[in-house]
Amino acid sequence: MSATLTIDIADDLIDQPRRIAAHGLTPGIARLTASLVHPDGSRWQSSATFQIGAAGTLDVDAALPLSGDWQEAEPMAPVWALRQISPPLDDAHSDVVAPRHIALHIEDSEGNQADAVLIQRLLAEGVTRREVRERGLSGTLFTPAGPGPHPLVIVLNGSGGGTPEQRAALLAARGYHALALAYFNAPGRPEYISDTPLEYFAGALAWAQETLRPRAGFIAVAGHSRGGELALLLAATFPHAVSAVIGYVPSAVIHGTLRAGRPDQPRDADAWTLGGTPLRNIWQGNPHADWHAFDYPARPDVDIRQAPAFVNVERDAQSLAAARIPVERIAGPLLLISGTDDGFWPSTAYCERIERELLARQHRWPVEHLRNEHSGHAISFPFLPTTDIAKVHPVAGVVIDGGGTPVANARANRQSWARVLAFLAAAVQAREAQG
Repeated sequence: MSATLTIDIADDLIDQPRRIAAHGLTPGIARLTASLVHPDGSRWQSSATFQIGAAGTLDVDAALPLSGDWQEAEPMAPVWALRQISPPLDDAHSDVVAPRHIALHIEDSEGNQADAVLIQRLLAEGVTRREVRERGLSGTLFTPAGPGPHPLVIVLNGSGGGTPEQRAALLAARGYHALALAYFNAPGRPEYISDTPLEYFAGALAWAQETLRPRAGFIAVAGHSRGGELALLLAATFPHAVSAVIGYVPSAVIHGTLRAGRPDQPRDADAWTLGGTPLRNIWQGNPHADWHAFDYPARPDVDIRQAPAFVNVERDAQSLAAARIPVERIAGPLLLISGTDDGFWPSTAYCERIERELLARQHRWPVEHLRNEHSGHAISFPFLPTTDIAKVHPVAGVVIDGGGTPVANARANRQSWARVLAFLAAAVQAREAQG
């Protein structure tokens, strides 16, 4: 019998798990290899060896490799274990919604070979994409297939700026209007985060209600990292305009421009303004502000993990109180997602504090904190490569260790995405029940 390599669902959305199996293999050692040419031109590869028994079969989800790029039976391991073997040719295509074709190849101990291709899509059939350049806004709107009205999620990036099209496209595939809203480092927006007015987002919320007329008036704001800080800040500042909040590795306090500000500014310069007045950040005038961990690795042979600098700055009670985001003003449910090994900043401590504060104040809306053990800062949607843990910051150009391990980060992506979809469904249902 000749060797075969099968995928139960060969072509589907990226968040759809697949079952990879091989049959007709010769007993002994077999090697499975996965290869990806990303739309940005970068090349990725993973491989592992397996002991093949007398039945000549391999169930990749269930089998533990003898050696290779993963050692766990976590779903879709050949995909999340992909390692970058050559850099991007065009960084502008890193967040595009083009499909990904992953080539799978297996060879057994006698040289029998089989191939298959796994296709991951971000843009579902019937979803439309439209660039938004109205009322000074910069973003991309994804509209689900089928008749509306649809609830809306506004998606925000972090300190790298840009337009988070991939997450928005995937939310549209799950039935939501999704606006990937840029606020800096994007067409029509400033290059840096410095002095970003919250009125810009108030305008986006108003435009969305008037133009899209979302179902039951539901607008959730979902942000990652600085975008998570921003999502909480927007919901606290404009509580009647935001129906629910999703904070991926968010902050509990307002920060300065840090690595995303104008080159001529100090790092404690203002990131956010309201009514022309800067919002106080925790670094300004803080006697415990120490940038050493922000700039230097703990040892010469490792990359920068800047989180200790964020812990140290909270020692000043006055600065902490002045920069605290008033989350008790939020008029809707919250989902907080953190990683316990976050190398960027202490997202788990931030989320735990927000949760404690809201529970102590008997906040009338649900608050949930999904604590992802051993995972880092780069929590996203499932079945992405998670091996690129130390990355170059897109604005500052500095390599920063985001934390976590590939398997922990892959697990966090999978588990958090399931919680996000369940959270949004429940929040929409609750909003509709309010009439």
